[in-house]
Order: sequence, then C-alpha cells, then structure tokens
Amino acid sequence: MSAGGGARDLAEAGAVLAAEAARFASFGWMRGTSGNLSVVLSRDPLRLAVTASGRDKGELTSADVVLVDERGAAVQGGRPSAEAALHARVAASTGAGAVVHVHTVASVAMGRRKPGGILLRDLEMLKGVGQPAHGVEVRLPVVANSQNMAELGDRLEAARDPRMPAVVVAGHGLYVWGADPRQARHHTEVVEWLLELELTGR
Repeated sequence: MSAGGGARDLAEAGAVLAAEAARFASFGWMRGTSGNLSVVLSRDPLRLAVTASGRDKGELTSADVVLVDERGAAVQGGRPSAEAALHARVAASTGAGAVVHVHTVASVAMGRRKPGGILLRDLEMLKGVGQPAHGVEVRLPVVANSQNMAELGDRLEAARDPRMPAVVVAGHGLYVWGADPRQARHHTEVVEWLLELELTGR
C-alpha cells in the first residue's frame, strides 16, 4: 500500500481486505460477523485500514473498511471493529504491515488446554513462520482475554515472542501479523495448521 491513507488508498486497501476476508470466511474462521483484518497505510502518522464492524466477512466490498489512527479511532469511513485499537497496537509494536484476527476452534481449544503457551518443535510447517523445522522449540503465547483493548494490548505485548508472529487470546481467537496482507495470510494459515495438529493430541 502506498503511504498516505487517502480515499484511493483506502479503497485499494478495502479491496485487498475484502478478498482476504472472503478467503478466511470460506475456511470457517470468520463465522457470522466475527474477526477483523487490517493493513497499514502510513507509519508517520500511523494509519490503518480496518474492516468495518458488524459485517459478514464473506461478503465484504472495498467500501467496508475504515481508516483509523494509532488509537484505533476512526479518521475516515464508518465504524471500525471494536478491536481496531489492538490492530494499531500490534502494528506499532511489531512493525507489521498487516494484522489478521480470526476466531478458530483450534485456537480457542488450545488456549484452554495450554494457558501457559503452546510449545512447538520438529515440524516442517514451522518454516512457514521463519523458524527451523528441527532442533528449536518455539512458543506460541496465550494471553487472557479482556474487553479493554489497552489492557489486552499490554498483555499481548508482554507475552509475544519475536520468533512467532502470532498470539492466542484465550476464549477468543488468534491474532497473527506479517509484513503485508499476503504474508499475514500465510502466517495465519501456518499457525492455524500447527494449532489444529496440536488439537489432535499428537
């Protein structure tokens, strides 16, 4: 995305996010109106395009997006997701260019099973998040949920592991990020695969 956040940039971002949302919705990861996506449009000041609140993520259009600031407050467009502030926090603290939040069964189930974090090692799919397939143990953090985005952001920032571009929010879902929407998508698919494998009780 170009650094700016004008109407054209926002429409382009909306088209990208609509396509990504449709993909995740087709997997059953954004049921009903759950989940939200964002992409960074500028860094200084920080501006993100975030999917609008209360929309079916399988039916989004390029217009179903809101421009928000570093606090997640709407700058242009309608009403952003209630979690826009957390997207902005993740983008600011990790340097990510895109953030994905999905509500998957595996992430919620594994968050319950492993509230202290999910340890992963000796799996080829770890290469998909930039980690060695063998010999290194990586922890996927699990944090307690909160309806207060500042509090949840503090928990996420304190718990996150720089080797793992994702955090499970207990009883809620999965936050994943990447340099751009495509990488964020790939990271999301890989982390969800790892969670599904762990859920089988390997």
